[in-house]
Amino acid sequence: METGSVRMRSDMVEKEGSKETREENFELESSLDVSDGSHQFHSMNALEILRETVRILRYNLPGFMIIAAFLICPVSAVFMSNLLVDHSIVKRLTVRLLLVAKTCGLPLRPFIKQSSQRFAESAVSSAMCFPLFITLSLLSKAAVVYCVDCTYSRKYADSTKFFVIILKFWRRLVFTYVWMCVVIVACVTTFFVFLVAACSSLSVLGFTPDLVVYVMILMGLVFSVVFAYAIVVCNIGIVICVLEEVSGPQAMLRAGVLIKGQTQVGLLIFLGSTIGLAFVEGLFEHRVKTLSYGDGSSRIWEGPLLVVMYSFVVLVDSMMSTVFYFSCKSYTMENSDGECQSMLETP
Repeated sequence: METGSVRMRSDMVEKEGSKETREENFELESSLDVSDGSHQFHSMNALEILRETVRILRYNLPGFMIIAAFLICPVSAVFMSNLLVDHSIVKRLTVRLLLVAKTCGLPLRPFIKQSSQRFAESAVSSAMCFPLFITLSLLSKAAVVYCVDCTYSRKYADSTKFFVIILKFWRRLVFTYVWMCVVIVACVTTFFVFLVAACSSLSVLGFTPDLVVYVMILMGLVFSVVFAYAIVVCNIGIVICVLEEVSGPQAMLRAGVLIKGQTQVGLLIFLGSTIGLAFVEGLFEHRVKTLSYGDGSSRIWEGPLLVVMYSFVVLVDSMMSTVFYFSCKSYTMENSDGECQSMLETP
C-alpha cells in the first residue's frame, strides 16, 4: 500500500512537472507574449505567424481538435460534397452568366465556360450552406478565438465557460458576420458591374475579343487583391467582435485601422490559406467526385480524409487570423498588467 501511494504521488508530481514545463516551454517559444509587462512587442511576418500558430496548436491540441471535429468537419463535408446544392439552379445560373458574357463581347472559350460554372456552383453552394455558416462555422471561429486568447492568458480552455461567455456576445457576433457577408456580396457585385461595363464599352468601340479577354483578366487580378483585402478585414473584424466591445461596421472599421502597416502580412496569410483550400477542393473534385477505383470504394476513405484535411486548413486559417490580430494589437497596447488577463474576462 505504501509503495503504491508513493508511486501515485510520484506520478502526480511528474504530471504537475510536465504541465509546468509545458507552460514554460510555450512562454519561451512564443514569439508574441501579449501579457508581457515590459511592452517588448514586435510585429510578425506571415512565416512567424504560422510558427506561432503551430506552437499554439501544440499547446492546446485536444481543444482545437475538438473544434475541428465537431464544428468544422460537418460544415466542410456538406460544403465540399454539395449535398444541399440544386444542380438545376447551377445550370440556369451558368447559362445566364454565359449569356451575359456573350452580350459583353466575350468569346465563349472553355476558360470562360469553366469559370462561369465554377462561380455558379460556389454561389449556390454558399447560399445553401448559409445556415451552417452562421451557426457551426461562426461558432467554430469564436471557439478558436477563445482558445487562442486562453493560450496567451496561460489558461486552459473550458468548454462550459466558453458557452457561458458566448451567450453574452452571440448577437454581436452574428451581426458582424451578416455585415461580413454584405461586404463580400458588395465586392463581388461591384466587380461584375464594372466588368460588364468595361467589356461592353470595349466591344462597342470595336476592340477585338482577345483584347476584351485580356482586360477581363487584368480586372480580375485587381479584383482579387481588393477581395483578399476585404476578406482579411472581415476575418479580423470577427476576431475583434469577440475580444472587444464593438460589432458590425465598427468592427470592420476597427479592423481596417488595426491592420495598417501589416496589410501585406494579412494578404500573404490569405493567399496561403486560399491555395491550401483550393488544393484540397481540387483533390476532392478530382478524386471523389470524378474518379474512383473499381467499384468506387476509394471514395470511402479518400472523401473523409480530404474533408479532414480541408477542416484542418480552415482551423489553421482561423488561428492565424487570431494571431495576426494580436500581432497588430501589440502596436497599440499602452497599459498592461504584470499578469496576463484574458480579454474575454475583462469587465
